[in-house]
Amino acid sequence: MLRRVKQGCRVSISNYHQKRTLVNVKLKWVKDSVLDSVVAGGRQLKAGTALVSIIASQSNSGLPIYHLQSKHGQLGLPHDLKVSTFLRRYPNIFQEFFCLDSAGTPVPWFKLTPEALEFHHEQVNVLRQCSTDIVNRLRKLLMMTNERMLPLQTIDQLKWDLGLPHDCASSLIIKYPNLFNLMDLTDGRLGLKLLAWDRKLAVSHLEANSTKENGALMFPIGFTRGFGLKRKCMKWLEEWQKMPYTSPYVDASNLDPRTDVSEKRIVGVFHELLHLTLQKKTERSNVSNLRKPLELPQKFTKVFERHPGIFYISMKGDTQTIVLREAYDRNQLIEKHPLVHIREKFASMMKQGFLDRSRGLYRDTNQGPEEGSLTSSFLDETCGTRFLSDIG
Repeated sequence: MLRRVKQGCRVSISNYHQKRTLVNVKLKWVKDSVLDSVVAGGRQLKAGTALVSIIASQSNSGLPIYHLQSKHGQLGLPHDLKVSTFLRRYPNIFQEFFCLDSAGTPVPWFKLTPEALEFHHEQVNVLRQCSTDIVNRLRKLLMMTNERMLPLQTIDQLKWDLGLPHDCASSLIIKYPNLFNLMDLTDGRLGLKLLAWDRKLAVSHLEANSTKENGALMFPIGFTRGFGLKRKCMKWLEEWQKMPYTSPYVDASNLDPRTDVSEKRIVGVFHELLHLTLQKKTERSNVSNLRKPLELPQKFTKVFERHPGIFYISMKGDTQTIVLREAYDRNQLIEKHPLVHIREKFASMMKQGFLDRSRGLYRDTNQGPEEGSLTSSFLDETCGTRFLSDIG
């Protein structure tokens, strides 16, 4: 239990580290339908955007379904949902046509519609304009780690949230040899090392945008409507807010993980991490590999349950998504990155295509060569394969 400090006593930070033990407080989870709506559809949007990038970067003629199906694990789609089924839901974005294989069997291929190509070019332009900002987000993430390095696999899990392009290793990171270095890790994986430390970036969002109250930095707090906070919990929260704040960019190896001060540091780490994301949210599974690099104790994600006024855990989409409450005014992101505007535009495209298909507007499209009465063929110059596509 907490060893209380008598009023009037001055306690140093080091004393807090030794005496302020972690209080066993449990706060209930309360559903927030407004923030749930922020999470809804996120996986479909991520998968759709990734498929646009994959098709656009590989070939102007399109890609066969077996090639796209091999990317299933990277898309975040449910295991029982085929990539072809997903693509056919949005015929205004992905146009299906057929190619005869060596045995004469028609194989489904997919290419981008003119509308989707226009979106892709717009997204590439915005990425180019925001490249410095996106790179700085990646630099800050690496600066938070103890060795200024993360496996590429871990970065891949966060690249959508950070705004990194789908092929960030080859299209973005390689352009900054003075900042990043790709290296082989002892476990056989590839890692990304930060080469240059920038003290101007080593300032957290809370430090840059908050003023100290009685010498302490306090997190913005807000609860779901109808959340009943008991007086005991409220008192604990008030005392916890007054604990010393430890920047996520400083060495915290001297902190006792069994203290409230250490917990406030963990909250600060994820508060900063979520601020680095474009939409101030990420799936809980995305941070599971960050325990050792960020010097976090076992069961570190328990802070999400213990601080529902800072983080909201959404259960939408068969997963858990952590949302930073302060970043939203109801279901609207308060500060929108230019890439977020692009994503919202693409989400509208996906919604419109899905509705139009449901209404039967695309009923006669995506037919096989044996089904369509009006077809045209063209010869691919690189592989000599005959393609068949609808022109009706």
